[in-house]
Amino acid sequence: MTKAELIDKMADSAGISKVSASKALSAFVSGITVALKKGHRVSLVGFGTFVVSKRKARLGRNPRTGEAIKIAATKVPRFSAGKTFKTAIR
Repeated sequence: MTKAELIDKMADSAGISKVSASKALSAFVSGITVALKKGHRVSLVGFGTFVVSKRKARLGRNPRTGEAIKIAATKVPRFSAGKTFKTAIR
């Protein structure tokens, strides 16, 4: 499903305009992004939890040359599905 298809689905389900649905989706994504940037976790009971995880620096390999390269430490977003969400898609 694309973002446009999701907006259409949200607008139909909620009985609102596509513009309103688009603004709601953008606010949702923005809210999660801001919270994760601040180091908070976002839990939506029944749906899942968004958290920021830290990856350690490590050595990797350039597949073309085989040369060892250093991969810097970084933060990555992670999502863990909630029990209700998992059982709903089975």
